[in-house]
Amino acid sequence: MMRSMYSGVSGLRVHQLKMDVIGNNIANVNTIGYKRGQVTFQEVFSQVVKGAGAPQAGRGGTNPQQIGLGLKIGSINTIFAKGASQRTDNPTDLMIDGEGFFMVTDDPKYENIYYTRAGNFVLDKEGYLVTPDGFKVLGINESGEYAPIKINRSETAPPSASTTVEFVGNLDSRMQANEEFLTDTIVKDSLGNSYKINFKFTKTANPNEWDLDVVNVIDLATGNAISPAPTSSTQTLTFDSNGFLNSATKTFEIQFSGTDTYFGPSSSDNKLVVDFSKITQFANENDVKGFDVPDQNGQYGKSAGSLTGFAVDASGVITGSFTNGEKKSLGQLVLAKFDNPMGLQKVGNNFFESTPNSGEPQIGKPSSSGFGSINPGVLEMSNVDLSMEFTEMITTQRGFQANSRVITTTDEMLQELVNMKR
Repeated sequence: MMRSMYSGVSGLRVHQLKMDVIGNNIANVNTIGYKRGQVTFQEVFSQVVKGAGAPQAGRGGTNPQQIGLGLKIGSINTIFAKGASQRTDNPTDLMIDGEGFFMVTDDPKYENIYYTRAGNFVLDKEGYLVTPDGFKVLGINESGEYAPIKINRSETAPPSASTTVEFVGNLDSRMQANEEFLTDTIVKDSLGNSYKINFKFTKTANPNEWDLDVVNVIDLATGNAISPAPTSSTQTLTFDSNGFLNSATKTFEIQFSGTDTYFGPSSSDNKLVVDFSKITQFANENDVKGFDVPDQNGQYGKSAGSLTGFAVDASGVITGSFTNGEKKSLGQLVLAKFDNPMGLQKVGNNFFESTPNSGEPQIGKPSSSGFGSINPGVLEMSNVDLSMEFTEMITTQRGFQANSRVITTTDEMLQELVNMKR
């Protein structure tokens, strides 16, 4: 009878422990990135009352006779099923859609690394991407080395010089000889300074023919024409009877000299290419306008830009947006994954650390080599299923009651034994 009592005690202990895990799961039902625990039981060793016997002398074999001595905890596993998504639209809230963990550290040498699925990050005053507890999120820097992600709010996008001016619009075919139409366009030099180039279209005495000249180039900072004045030749534009340009040459160059800054792809060029191939001559109002357009390498005139915001894409690239329209990569997130994620050990604060049974971390970029993608503006919620937890709570409670009943009944039997002699 003492065996049944101790079996009951072991049942109380393990059911109480399971209830502790269930209680922790329910307590963390709204914890970002929480992964629920799951308890399994297993039988402990049994006392052999009679061993098994082999068939012999016409008799059949006999099975062993054993009395179980209770139960114990088989495992407490962490279930890494993906939790539900919660949209926040906060650019520093990140969710891993698939396999992987964020890497965070509080060590200046990045040797003390923790792993987490909770992506509720913020920026500190220095621009580092950190957890609510101040642990820095690791990524890859420009040198390909692991380093904390830092978004410098004073980051600037450098200016670039204008290379090409393209005219778009119509010249009025109804204008008379020597009548003029003036237009202008804004361009940038290599430092991002703005200049206005004034152009003049003059209708000639020849039918369907115009002359194009550069009047001057005005420095918008001072309001004065630059000196020395740029050089360019008069361009003659001829149109066919349908109003379309049929000039043999459809571009020309404005050459600058004697300036500390420059236009064009490099200081050795210091020129602007003017493309007038899209001009038409119809019986409509004059509306020709020049635009600063990218050259074959994508370069066009831009002032220096300051950072206005940033976004994280599915591959973990952090791209900054600048006031001059430029976009620039500010950092690259990395993820870690393990051969056996259940082997990770919880250390609090939604963190895990590696163990000998988790394996070494495999580190890579999101959306590649089996790593999950990044969902910005979204958080991964707890994967606790309340209906399952309450069901487990009921069965655990009943198991606890049944084991307590075993102890009570065994106690009553022992009382009867004591009362046999009065």
